[in-house]
Amino acid sequence: MTVRLEIAGQVARVTIDRPDRMNAVDAATEAALERVWSRIETGDDIRCVVLTGAGDRAFSAGADMKAANGVGGLEYWGAANPNGFGGIALRQGLTVPVIARVNGLALGGGFEMVLGADIVIAADHARFGLPEARVGRLPLDGGMVALQRLIPRNVAAGLMMTGRMLSAEDAARHGLVNAVVPPDRLDAEVDAWVADILSCAPLSVAAIKDTIRSTAHLNPQEARDLRRPALIAALKSEDSAEGVAAFREKRAPVWRGR
Repeated sequence: MTVRLEIAGQVARVTIDRPDRMNAVDAATEAALERVWSRIETGDDIRCVVLTGAGDRAFSAGADMKAANGVGGLEYWGAANPNGFGGIALRQGLTVPVIARVNGLALGGGFEMVLGADIVIAADHARFGLPEARVGRLPLDGGMVALQRLIPRNVAAGLMMTGRMLSAEDAARHGLVNAVVPPDRLDAEVDAWVADILSCAPLSVAAIKDTIRSTAHLNPQEARDLRRPALIAALKSEDSAEGVAAFREKRAPVWRGR
């Protein structure tokens, strides 16, 4: 099994489990990841996802270059997963937040998977890069289209055109990473973010993610006025009234997700 899915307390933990290959993704792993994301999308028992790689060397080194597939660059592009690398880099169907727990190198497709997350927590030794141009390829599975939308254009261009790596500290400085911590504090930091997400109304969180993901191309006025179903569901929910009542009664809210 190259991908582990563990679900507990409404939290799904997805681990790419190929530490001997720096958690590189081959065809079987890609298929396993797609099954995991589909399971999470269709279930109602999950409120947050943590994505990581096994071990402490790499989050993921991206596509497994040693896996023989006989596919050329143009053919690969034509048959690319519409959800992006690992089924997550460009995925739009997930309504729950995804936290990337970056425990080491995130290169190529590994970096693209990070770009598909909503929150990024990195160990201080983590490094990010899109080195595809160094091997005559391109970051087709989300890198070229996503990175320049998340950090300054020239920084993104410089990384992709040189194959250089970005440190965790610099990634945080550019707004790509939410927190950088020593490796021995990585799990505690991730768990703190998970706890904060779970303390919020699930429909509110879903509406926020949906709005962020679906309105970036609009101006603020257009985005505010867009009647997205997730927004309407949150505003009409029982949880909307429960949150106000709990605040007034000075108690913790009881979220029902409806």
